[in-house]
Parts: sequence; structure tokens; C-alpha cells
Amino acid sequence: MNFPDDADGDVLRRLDESGFDFSKPTTIDFNIDFVSWPPHPDAISKLKEFSGAVEIYEPDEEYSGYVLFNIHQILSYELVIETQENVTSFMAEYGGVCESWGVLS
Repeated sequence: MNFPDDADGDVLRRLDESGFDFSKPTTIDFNIDFVSWPPHPDAISKLKEFSGAVEIYEPDEEYSGYVLFNIHQILSYELVIETQENVTSFMAEYGGVCESWGVLS
């Protein structure tokens, strides 16, 4: 498979090299970071409308807080990019950015 030469493409290449099955739906986790903590309650409500459920991870000594949501679909570069762009767009007014994702393989 060919993936673009960027951070998301690198992750997909590593998954492909490890034998990940791109033909089956999988659960994809996306993280949203916020410039200030805690996120505005309206941001959480919008995310729940979008994804159905969210998990809030409070800041600790090692990490800033973030909000996690997941979708269950066939993993593709286009899906990752589109989801990150869409979520970042509607979280912008709350200082939220979606730039990281992952799957358990």
C-alpha cells in the first residue's frame, strides 16, 4: 500500500508492515487536546453528538489532559485526515485540536 509521506502515513505504513488488516472495520481512537483545561462543557456536548461517547483524561504529572473518542470503520488515510480536520474545525472555538489517533492491532 502507498501512503503519503507524513506522520499519519508513517503510522499507516507501520501498521501495514505489522500485518494490520485494512479490509475490516476497526476501532480508531482519536485524541483532542485543548489549550486550556478543563474543556468547555459545550465542547464535550458537541463531541458526544458527533461520536456518541467520549472519555475525559484529566491532566497528571506526565500529560496534559485530553478527550478521547472513537469510531468504528475501515481505517484509511482519508478517514483519518477527514476526521481530524472536521473535529479540529468544530472544536476550534473551544481551543481544541485533533492531531493524534491510534488503533489497537
